[in-house]
Amino acid sequence: MTAIDHLFKNNRVWAEKIKQEDPTFFKSLSEQQNPEYLWIGCSDSRVPANELLGMQPGEVFVHRNIANQVIHTDLNCLSVIQYAVEILHVKHIIVCGHYGCGGVQASLDTESYGLIDNWLRHIEDVYRFHQEKLDAINNDKEKVNVLCELNVIEQVANVSNTTILRNAWKNKQDIKVHGFVYNLHDGILKNLDVSVPN
Repeated sequence: MTAIDHLFKNNRVWAEKIKQEDPTFFKSLSEQQNPEYLWIGCSDSRVPANELLGMQPGEVFVHRNIANQVIHTDLNCLSVIQYAVEILHVKHIIVCGHYGCGGVQASLDTESYGLIDNWLRHIEDVYRFHQEKLDAINNDKEKVNVLCELNVIEQVANVSNTTILRNAWKNKQDIKVHGFVYNLHDGILKNLDVSVPN
C-alpha cells in the first residue's frame, strides 16, 4: 500500500455515490462543458470554489494561483480568461480572495521567500496604492484583511482591463466581473460590490 492509495479509494467512493444519486451524471458531464462562471481564486486548499458556491462539477471554470492575482504578463491566467470568455461564453468572472491570505500576509513582511517574492511584488504595489489607508490600521490581522479586499478590487480592475474583456464588451457580450472575499472562519462570501459593468 502506498501513501496515496487512499486517494483512489476516496475517488471510487465519491464516484459511486454520485452515480447512485444520478446515474447519468458522468455521461452528461463528459459530453459538455457549459459553465456560466469563471472563478479566479487563491490556491489555498481551504477555499474550494465549487463547494463553497454549492455547485457541482461542470458549473464553474476555475483558475487558481497564489493570492488570486491577475497579472497582464501571466499567459496561464490570460489563456484561462480567454477560453472562458471566447469559447465557453461565461456570464460572470469572479475574483475571490480570502481573509488571512498567506500570500497577502507575506507581501507585508520584510522576509525573503525566494521566487514567490517576484509574484508578491504585485500585492506590494496594491499596498503602495493604498499606503495611507493601510498604515492607519494598527491591528496586523485587520491590515491583512483590508489588503485582501483591496487586492481583490485591484484584480477585478486587471481582469476588466484585459483586451479579452474589452473586446467582449465591445462586441456586446453579456459578461460581468465581480469581486468576493471568503471568510475561512464562517464559510461566508462577502460581495465587495465592485462588479463591472454595474
